[in-house]
Amino acid sequence: MALGNTPRSYGTVERTFHWLMALMILSVAPLGILAEGLPHDTAEAVARKALLFSLHKTLGVTIFLLALARLVWVAIQPRPAPLHPERRLETALAGWVHGFLYLSLVLVPLAGWVEHAATDGFAPILWPLGQSLPLVPKSPAVAEVAATLHVTFAWGLIGAIGLHLAGVVKHALVDRDATLARMVRGVEGGRGQAARHRGPALAALAVYAVAAGAALALMPSDRPASPPRLAEVASDWVVEEGALTFTVRQMGSEVTGSFGEWTAAIRFEQEPVAGRNGDVRVTIAVPSVTIGSVTSQAQEEEFFNVAGHPEAVFAADILPEGAGHVARGVLDLRGVEVPVDLPFDLEIEGDTARMKGSVTLDRRDFAIGQSYADEATVGHDVRVDVALTARRAAAVE
Repeated sequence: MALGNTPRSYGTVERTFHWLMALMILSVAPLGILAEGLPHDTAEAVARKALLFSLHKTLGVTIFLLALARLVWVAIQPRPAPLHPERRLETALAGWVHGFLYLSLVLVPLAGWVEHAATDGFAPILWPLGQSLPLVPKSPAVAEVAATLHVTFAWGLIGAIGLHLAGVVKHALVDRDATLARMVRGVEGGRGQAARHRGPALAALAVYAVAAGAALALMPSDRPASPPRLAEVASDWVVEEGALTFTVRQMGSEVTGSFGEWTAAIRFEQEPVAGRNGDVRVTIAVPSVTIGSVTSQAQEEEFFNVAGHPEAVFAADILPEGAGHVARGVLDLRGVEVPVDLPFDLEIEGDTARMKGSVTLDRRDFAIGQSYADEATVGHDVRVDVALTARRAAAVE
């Protein structure tokens, strides 16, 4: 049995590609549909949902790599001559459908992979590599566009598969020819000359480009309402830029979230008075939290409960500690007050101060994710990182 195609038959490699990818498509699509429909109201449900999505993504990436390999194979192999060359319209339609199939098997998983790479958290790909992609930033906007394209291309794939199956049924039951047997057993058939059909693939690419443009144009423009901006606070040091992030292990992988809206009222003197350098009061707009694909879940009552507790406050004294400093105070989060020591490094050059600090908290102390007792789903420890640059208020004025 020949490995490559001949002018009258499909070789072993081509037929193996065909049936292997058919099997994988029949597996990956139900996994995605089932995972999408599962609830996430308990830790067990979230674990099941994440596992199904992980399997869906892993199979999708595998299909993408196989599709690329198949495209290379198709490009260097002749396509066996059609069984009915006199049926020009039918032959052309078959070429179009194959073009859509080949293209879909690349674009559908690629768009899904980009969506995954642009977000943090939930359902990792079950490979050591693949959680990120070159040139794909962590961006909710990029993820949203990729998700829209993933669904759009998936519908194109479904349509192409439907037409392909309709053609198979016609050849098997109406024409009673060797179309199916050529792909199953590699039997010979066909009249005329073999050809390399690149035109249908290019036409399919053009149609997909139009469909993608239409899908993006029709994508809902409404976004979740931005959290109310916090009122400006009086401060001896004005924060010019900064980041407040947190990192937790989810399903065995580290994911990082952040709060986009917060203020800091800072009083600080380089020479301590009565053992204190000053004090700080940080107010956080909890609805500004983002953590990749699980942002909406993080905002629910089980976790940050943004509706019930829209603000968190960390009030602390700034004390010297060794070669650095520590902000020692109380964090009020979700209505729960917990003592917190935040050690940090500080550099001051003239009127500019740069600060970096980190502390690890236990989410259970704040009654966050109480039903997620198993760390295999959501870890107990949460590392909080703070970095900011501030200038003396007098210098700003």
